[in-house]
Amino acid sequence: MIIGSDLIFYENLSSTNSQASLLLKKKDIKEGTVVYSDFQTAGRGQSGNIWESEAGKNLLISIILYPSSINPEEQFHISMAVSLGICDFIDRYIPGSKIKWPNDIYIKDGKISGILIENSIMGESIESAVAGIGLNINQEKFTSHSLNPVSFRLITGRKYDLGICLKQLLADLDLRYKQLLYGNRELLANEYIARLHRFMEWCTYRSGDIIFTGKILNVTSSGRLQIRKKKGKVMEFSFKEVDFIP
Repeated sequence: MIIGSDLIFYENLSSTNSQASLLLKKKDIKEGTVVYSDFQTAGRGQSGNIWESEAGKNLLISIILYPSSINPEEQFHISMAVSLGICDFIDRYIPGSKIKWPNDIYIKDGKISGILIENSIMGESIESAVAGIGLNINQEKFTSHSLNPVSFRLITGRKYDLGICLKQLLADLDLRYKQLLYGNRELLANEYIARLHRFMEWCTYRSGDIIFTGKILNVTSSGRLQIRKKKGKVMEFSFKEVDFIP
């Protein structure tokens, strides 16, 4: 087992990703070490967004990885593996999870998980990566409704044992990470694309001041989203260059 080889628990942290990055700077840490906490005072999402989580209700983890065999130009494959591992775990309890490009996991139109991956690149290789995951399990009330957050508890009405959930999640992530390192990366990418929220559906998007209808065709190895417009032109977008419109 790589992911979950060591577990480091903190009752409170500003951010599990920040703590994992601090540990990386201070001493040698075994690959697959998981930093986790019951509560974050400054949980981080992409582009400075805040991750809301009630104390003791959800999974808040960061995983230290050394994916040196991954070319920096294909670093988005790490996100693919992590996303699929989370979906594998969710499928144990709730069918139909989807990946909202680039880093959120949805059940129908509700956000159940977010991912923040921070890579340290040295020359032509990835020296280390910290994969942060927030996964809503038992939380019933959210103050931020802009992203339509949901949880296992809200969807199923059940309360879940966080210790069991953590063990299962790490096992599923470990299998996907090993697939990334030693398996078929093309198959991994194909599974990721097939899981995409709105994949091959005509939907409405916004890019800058332009609103258009298009359908998602693909995600490149560098993580760019390909959307075909109604008029047939295929466009590529990096993160924050296109918004999904409900």
